[in-house]
Amino acid sequence: MKSRSKPIPNIHALFLVIFIIFIQAKSSFAQEVDNERDFDYSPDGNKGPRKWGEIKKEWGACNNGDMQSPIDLSNERVVQISQPENMNFKASNATFKNRGHDIQIKWIGDAGSIFINDTVYRLRYAHWHSPSEHTINGIRYDMELHLVHLTEDPEVKIAVIEILYTIGKSDYFLSKLMTNISSMVGKRHVEMSLGIVDPNDIIIRSKRFYRYMGSLTIPPCTEGVIWTINKVVKSVSKDQVKLLREAVQDYAEENARPLQQINNRGVHLYNYGSDEME
Repeated sequence: MKSRSKPIPNIHALFLVIFIIFIQAKSSFAQEVDNERDFDYSPDGNKGPRKWGEIKKEWGACNNGDMQSPIDLSNERVVQISQPENMNFKASNATFKNRGHDIQIKWIGDAGSIFINDTVYRLRYAHWHSPSEHTINGIRYDMELHLVHLTEDPEVKIAVIEILYTIGKSDYFLSKLMTNISSMVGKRHVEMSLGIVDPNDIIIRSKRFYRYMGSLTIPPCTEGVIWTINKVVKSVSKDQVKLLREAVQDYAEENARPLQQINNRGVHLYNYGSDEME
């Protein structure tokens, strides 16, 4: 009687499964932590910015990286370059979430993209920090907004557009969200639908902006992030900044990471015209 041979495993299929698992794990490490329970902004606490790199092995770059963000954008080290912007945004469905350390907008559909160095980065998220994390010539602003863009490559690449705010008139876009933000007060990790949100209501199409290579400003502090900081500064009311801070109700009065060492990195000022808003 002939013995029945065992099926030979498909090595190629097995390799593909392992590769997909590896890439998914690597991509998840690249993106921001979505839950603040393991870290905070307390300057002297065990979970504060000075300790982030010690909390988890995959957060090591927070303490040991040499391309960390935020930084001071000093004119002394800025090189001017003439190059037009290349961005295209459009209205799309979005959700609103209290992540505990910030309030986040997440676009569900295609909200458009930016094109940098022959690479397309698609808009995915937006969130606020107060006061600003980056400074310009030592000046710290009252708030900054991060618009986070990701590639669709297996190994996710990240680009962030940043908008700075100073206290003054109410911000038009935030004015439309005040009711939504108020409903988030004290409700961590709650997510709600916002309906259609147009990024063009937020974006400044500035003709002058800083750009440098840095990192995420919260764990895992992934490096290789392309930062674009608009030179035009928008206005925001004290009540709007206060409400964003009250909504998260965390342990800290601020959710801004301290400045990091620039370590001889190049900072470029892209300049292809004048801005009427300045």
